[in-house]
Amino acid sequence: MTFTVLIPARMASSRLPNKPLADIAGLPMVVRVAHRAQASKAQRIVVATDDTRIAQACQAHDIEAVMTRADHPSGSDRLAEACTLLGLQAQDIVVNVQGDEPLIDPHSINAVADLLQQRPDCAMSTLAHAIDSLEDFANPNVVKVVLDKQQTALYFSRAPIAWWRDGFAQGMTQLSDPAPLRHVGLYAYRVGFLLAFPNLSQAPLEQLESLEQLRAMWHGHRIAVYISEHAPGPGIDTPQDLERVRRVFTQIT
Repeated sequence: MTFTVLIPARMASSRLPNKPLADIAGLPMVVRVAHRAQASKAQRIVVATDDTRIAQACQAHDIEAVMTRADHPSGSDRLAEACTLLGLQAQDIVVNVQGDEPLIDPHSINAVADLLQQRPDCAMSTLAHAIDSLEDFANPNVVKVVLDKQQTALYFSRAPIAWWRDGFAQGMTQLSDPAPLRHVGLYAYRVGFLLAFPNLSQAPLEQLESLEQLRAMWHGHRIAVYISEHAPGPGIDTPQDLERVRRVFTQIT
């Protein structure tokens, strides 16, 4: 199995300014993410950024970085440009690891890459795990996914799916069995698909749910889903998230 990890990183976070360079136990966040990716089986880890400060921080810690345009409308567009700049081939596999996930599990990175390699019928693969609380099931910020027999995505939604008819009729005091699945935003792509994706028209369902992966499905592309036994480590969106992750690194370093 050979694959490349791409880590998109921008400074444009409104809730946490300069987020990629936030210090976590003595290292910038983006470097922490890259170090976690280095523990996977990836042959290459590259940070894709539009900011020279991020590129310089990566260079200072021997992390490869590539400069991309600043006007990309989405992260997928940035990844597509990075693939072109790196000279990756259409059949190559890349894994998109978000730059605010310093506790990303290297096994999960391997799992989505390996799954996509095993599924030539799919253009993408991603991750899910069982939801264990009614609060998360009802939360629109927790994206849910339902699968077919081959663990290929049938639909992603912010709504509580699959809808347990009898459970809701009785007041929904517990989750269904099998449990509903939470989608985790870790993706592997075939480079050929990733290069074509920005040119696909937006899907009505994508706009309705505000979920970019629905564009791929609307255009007939299949998404394989790896079911993890564990929830992912917490990402960082707010100052409170940052402090929580800093405490974790204090305990493990």
